[in-house]
Amino acid sequence: MEHFRDPKMNALVVRPLVERLYNPDDISVVYCLLANRVSFLREQSKEVHQSVNQARAILCELLASRVLRRFHEDNPGPQGLLLLSHILVEGFDPFQGAPSHMERPANRPQWPGSGDTSGSERKVTALELAIVSESKFFISSAACQRAVDAVHNGQIIYTPLSFMDFLPDHYKRRPISLYDPRTAPLLNHHRLIVPRNRNLIELVHFVILLVLYVMTMISRHSEVNMWEFAFCIYTFGWLLEKMAAIIEHGWAVHAQNLWAFLDITFASIFGAYFILRIYDFLLDQLHSGYGLPILCIAAPVMLTRVAFNLLPNNLVFISVHAMMKDFTVLTFLATWCFTGFLLALQWLVSASNDGNEEFSWYVVGKWMLWIWFGLDGEGIEESVRFHIILGPALMIAFAFLGNTLFLTILIAMLTNTFSKIVADETAEIQFRRAVLTFEGVKSDSIFAYPPPFNILALMVLLPLKLVTTARIFHIVNVALIRTLNMPTLLLISFVERRRLWMQSRRASGKRSKWQFTSLSPHNDVQAVFKSIPPTEISDIIDQLDPLGEVPILEDDLMPTMAGDNPQSKLRRWRMLQREGHRRTDDTGAWSSSSSIKNE
Repeated sequence: MEHFRDPKMNALVVRPLVERLYNPDDISVVYCLLANRVSFLREQSKEVHQSVNQARAILCELLASRVLRRFHEDNPGPQGLLLLSHILVEGFDPFQGAPSHMERPANRPQWPGSGDTSGSERKVTALELAIVSESKFFISSAACQRAVDAVHNGQIIYTPLSFMDFLPDHYKRRPISLYDPRTAPLLNHHRLIVPRNRNLIELVHFVILLVLYVMTMISRHSEVNMWEFAFCIYTFGWLLEKMAAIIEHGWAVHAQNLWAFLDITFASIFGAYFILRIYDFLLDQLHSGYGLPILCIAAPVMLTRVAFNLLPNNLVFISVHAMMKDFTVLTFLATWCFTGFLLALQWLVSASNDGNEEFSWYVVGKWMLWIWFGLDGEGIEESVRFHIILGPALMIAFAFLGNTLFLTILIAMLTNTFSKIVADETAEIQFRRAVLTFEGVKSDSIFAYPPPFNILALMVLLPLKLVTTARIFHIVNVALIRTLNMPTLLLISFVERRRLWMQSRRASGKRSKWQFTSLSPHNDVQAVFKSIPPTEISDIIDQLDPLGEVPILEDDLMPTMAGDNPQSKLRRWRMLQREGHRRTDDTGAWSSSSSIKNE
């Protein structure tokens, strides 16, 4: 990336491509560039032309960010924000504009009752492609962050695209638009899918799940454990919600979530617990069975998950999520080699002693595991009982490979991953926030029903959708959603209207007599920078930095600064106008003096 941002490369390659690709009337250019980046990254896995494809992918990301910045500069204000949102979250069909004779893939199988034949399941958004391709430079740009913040706060509202819905209700599909609380209804069920509200709601759902889990474990020795029954029912509803989230945007997007691997771990533990609990019930051994001990090991997963939810922007948790992939792959390879040494030792003792002395798999595995972690060397001492020469050789080779080499490689890989994250901390945090924002906007109606009511909604409303019209189903669905979520909707409406009221009071200059936040000796320092300077002061500031004295290549070194300020283009135009008037006045004065001298 730094190579393409060099001034010479910027002037010779990047800027001409941006000028050629940028079209104010075509908002699909950013999507096309990111789609090409995804394609180049997939081709990068091949050994042939690997570096070339990697360079092309980086160039596509840089061009996409520059083109988006041009849209950002040319369209300030609320309408510009709306245009950026159309560029990032409006869906595009990859085959859109292709000739009719081109072969297209067959339609994907749809969920019963979806009734969506518009082909929206084919469409993909530019923001989704940026997340899948991990375009962190593009997402961390000022233009992209402006749109992401607006979607996250609910300023931009829209009906997202989805791969498949469990409980589809697309009778009224909302276009991308600006949200106005003054014209919104009091019980606006669409505010349940605003990412900021959705993250808080999901946190409350998980806290309820954690409370039920703790109460289940506390009362696990009682005769009738109603807490366990409530925990199982609620967990099934919570898992249904997570399954719908994975299916809606795909695993590639959901896996970018910080706590995705924790959810999968908890789902696996609960599945094993539930199967063993049914087995205990059939054998009439509920108090001394196998299910509850399995459920005990979910405690570290659930408490860690709460910490991830409370601190999603913490660098440590972001690093843990990034390092889990490397750690899992390397541990799998080490375990595979571990199994090879275990088989070799078992077959070696059988061949050497003719079956007179055998060691169990458990004993040999324990010796090797202790050597792997550097805890005990008993396995090396006992290795002569396998074979006088080959036994110690295998054990010592395993100690070198498993303990010394494996740990060295593991520490080096994790350190490299952590250093990369720390070097670009801001981009990592903004990327994770974009993932939460994109995944927080839900299309499926199943998310509007809190667990375990989503199970009842799926059992009742899905058959109802098959026998009624789309309008009747929409009316029934909205009525049930507003009834079940009435306290939440009233609270959201109150908070949004109060925030709007506070903003209007600040704009009108009305302040209450007592404000705790005003009790600070530094308020005047903050207020002076928020006030708008007079016009003559702005003109003096502009004259201190004339545009004509700035070289072209030096101006190219500051694209980020111009992109961060939406008024940069307006200021540059004013400076050009001032430079033009100044040169005209100087020319006129020189012409007048020359004519006087000639006379």
